[in-house]
Amino acid sequence: MRKCGNNLGFARVDYDRHRRCGFPEVIFGEGKTPEQTVKIAAALVKQHGYALVTRTPPATAQAIRGRWPDAKCDSAGRTFLIGKAPQHQRASPLTIVAAAGTSDLTVAEEALLSLEALGCRAEMICDIGVAGIHRLFDCLERLRQAAVIIVVAGMEGALPSVVGGLVQVPIIAVPTSVGYGASFGGLAALLTMLNACASGVAVVNIDNGFGAAAVAARIIGRRGRHASTRRAS
Repeated sequence: MRKCGNNLGFARVDYDRHRRCGFPEVIFGEGKTPEQTVKIAAALVKQHGYALVTRTPPATAQAIRGRWPDAKCDSAGRTFLIGKAPQHQRASPLTIVAAAGTSDLTVAEEALLSLEALGCRAEMICDIGVAGIHRLFDCLERLRQAAVIIVVAGMEGALPSVVGGLVQVPIIAVPTSVGYGASFGGLAALLTMLNACASGVAVVNIDNGFGAAAVAARIIGRRGRHASTRRAS
């Protein structure tokens, strides 16, 4: 029988997820003690050579730095990459993370580091929201070179629909909780994105940068497998 995990008592680490889903289990740091997160991460690093921790509270971040001083950290996104993630090929499909505003960078950075952990070639384009839409047009040719675009936006959340009307590739929209009172913690942006009139726009949950990266990785992975099949035939 396949060994599917390591029972730590408080958690059953899912070693088999990489085979099933294409990437290992990812640790959601909120709600766990620093000791629990470190033990789960240690089990994943031992099994896969790396681990990704998202939404890391300050005490947990300190514990991770103490155990793995060389861990890659995005403090804005509260995300840690421990160990060495799979390296993408130079010519592999590109995912672009497009952040509407500087205030959206915490979620965008989570998506970017998550893409790296998932073995995807990715880059960030910042501050191209609709309030200064000329900045979007300055980046349009680069956006059209991507295989997938993750668009992160708060306030009214209009940017994914605008981008979706200008490019041919899949758009993954991420609403953020950035905005004034009537944004209802990102609900206004979420509803705008769900009602986007542009075709090919999918939406993940509020502030869920990792979730968007996981969808992008699956799209890229299937594209790569189909290309390999065509070459083999």
